[in-house]
Amino acid sequence: MPEQWSEGEYGWLYGEDPAKKPPETKSGSDLPPPNLPPPGGARPPSGPRPPKPVSNARKWRRIVGVLALVWIVFLVAVPVWAWGKIAKVDAEPGGTRPGDQPGTTYLLVGSDSRRGLTAEQRKELTTGNASGARTDTILLLHTGSGPKLLMSIPRDSLVAIPGYGRTKINAAYAYGGPKLLVKTIENNTGIKIDDYVEIGFGGLVNVVDSVGGVTICPKSDLKDKDSGLDVKKGCQNADGKTALAYSRARHVYATQDIQRVQSQREVLGSIAAKVKSPWTVLNPFRYESVASGAANSLQIGDNVGPFALIKFALALSSAMGGSGLNCTVPLRDFAVTWDPVRAPKMFGYIKDDRTADIGSLCTKDGLPKT
Repeated sequence: MPEQWSEGEYGWLYGEDPAKKPPETKSGSDLPPPNLPPPGGARPPSGPRPPKPVSNARKWRRIVGVLALVWIVFLVAVPVWAWGKIAKVDAEPGGTRPGDQPGTTYLLVGSDSRRGLTAEQRKELTTGNASGARTDTILLLHTGSGPKLLMSIPRDSLVAIPGYGRTKINAAYAYGGPKLLVKTIENNTGIKIDDYVEIGFGGLVNVVDSVGGVTICPKSDLKDKDSGLDVKKGCQNADGKTALAYSRARHVYATQDIQRVQSQREVLGSIAAKVKSPWTVLNPFRYESVASGAANSLQIGDNVGPFALIKFALALSSAMGGSGLNCTVPLRDFAVTWDPVRAPKMFGYIKDDRTADIGSLCTKDGLPKT
């Protein structure tokens, strides 16, 4: 036995009295597992922790996010779908044309084409059954550095039509379609036409009905058997059929074509106001209806891209607003003869993109201010 061991101290190892045994020490196997809580404490759950409950606020944020994404996809998909339905036409004439000019000038044409209308629809809309097509509405829309300008050219204006002599300008479309009409306008004004947009009788009805009607404000009771117009004096909501008749009627006015072009701009302005309304975008049914109505109604130049068409729509809305100019080509008299001094001056300002300088040349009826 080693010297450092005391027999008395460790005598229990040799059969001595157990009472003298030193206090026991716990072995490592007797200790509680280190991951257990103190006695009396709660036991930790066995297995993976359950997911934290999602708060109502987080749920609503997710729902709103999904709905916003769906709405954005819808807003983009509808115009893309509609774009594929728009008819295209070659409207660029050959030969010598004006050179490039600042700004952009659109030719907006409302033709009296009955294309796509059934015999019943022609009767209902009082369009007649003429097989040809002429231009009831001719407008130039210019957008550039100055105010947007919308200028009507009365369809009875006497001008030189290449190959056909001097006759009414609306005959150019009947003789040679969009190309000859563009050529005739360029030759007589010196203004280069950049883009072409056309809408027919049925198209106007579709567009007006798609926006829920437009506001017209006749200054007297109007009844015209040729166009089918029958309205009372004062501002009122007009459906597509009435808006078309209002745009076509001329025999009810003493100034005939001069007043008719003003009515046409009134209808266009009301359409533009409805289309740019926030409700058009917020209401999915109206949004789809407007896109579909426009797509099925328009015929555009094959060089007109989607962004050019959007630019056209925005410019048209602006021209009909408070900051824009809407006029009739300067006239000398009620016979819609172009003024030999004022008209060329107006054309020059448009060519040079100086619409801010047009001033008193812009009048609703084209006649000089007195």
